[in-house]
Amino acid sequence: MLLGLKASTDQRQIRDRLQYHPDVFEFHLTENDFTEAGWSHFVQMAALVQSQVPTVVFHHPMRFRGQRNELAMNPTKYPTRYDFLMTSSVKLMNFAKKANATALIHGGYRVDTPGDYAGWTDVGKAQDVALARMIAFAQEAPGHVVFENSMSPIFRYGDPTFEDRLLRWHLPLAYDTSHTFIVLHGDNDRLMASLAHLKPLIRHYHLVDSMGQTHDSLPLGRGRIDWARVLPLLNQDVSRIYEIGLKDQFDCREMIESHHYLESVAKRLAATKHPA
Repeated sequence: MLLGLKASTDQRQIRDRLQYHPDVFEFHLTENDFTEAGWSHFVQMAALVQSQVPTVVFHHPMRFRGQRNELAMNPTKYPTRYDFLMTSSVKLMNFAKKANATALIHGGYRVDTPGDYAGWTDVGKAQDVALARMIAFAQEAPGHVVFENSMSPIFRYGDPTFEDRLLRWHLPLAYDTSHTFIVLHGDNDRLMASLAHLKPLIRHYHLVDSMGQTHDSLPLGRGRIDWARVLPLLNQDVSRIYEIGLKDQFDCREMIESHHYLESVAKRLAATKHPA
């Protein structure tokens, strides 16, 4: 079973993750990694990780100057943040192509201001803008970019009609299990339906548990997601990481515990199929 871990570009965090010999490593980047010095350090750390890990993912910065990097950003309303969003996304995708890695870009984050959807007053308009940019990015970096779901109405999974739009465009997706579970208010049946519906498009998973109410980022087995039902629905030939809220960013034990938990689920499923 694939072991996927996540860290920043901090070398101490990276050393902690590499001691477990992961199959997948995801970098959580910030705007500081896109300064001249930050980028130089990131490139060095990427080379270090790629010398030991087969599959590497680069998570685009969540924020710029304290504000979220919404993919649907209205350039007229937020010109500076839009400029960073676009230039950093292109730079990251180009590096992913060069490094034979994957850039991960969020399709949305959350709506902080009522009636303001990334600078648009209508959520449908924001969705159209986000999807158009995803289509362009997918064409720019085929095989090297994926788009992650959020809890924002701009880009979230769990609505079969919206998921049909993604299927029509054949967009390469990342799937965060907790985000969908929270959107669906803890409904495991609807989570399973979404995982199955979007399975042909999913290229990367964030496996994380939740109680289904808030963004709690729990270790697997500590929330209400039914992992015995999730596991058979996962694409086994794509990357995955455990995106768990750590007590200590320099100690990823909650990720490792999650991996052991999922291994135990897999063993129970196998025993059920093939009893002694």
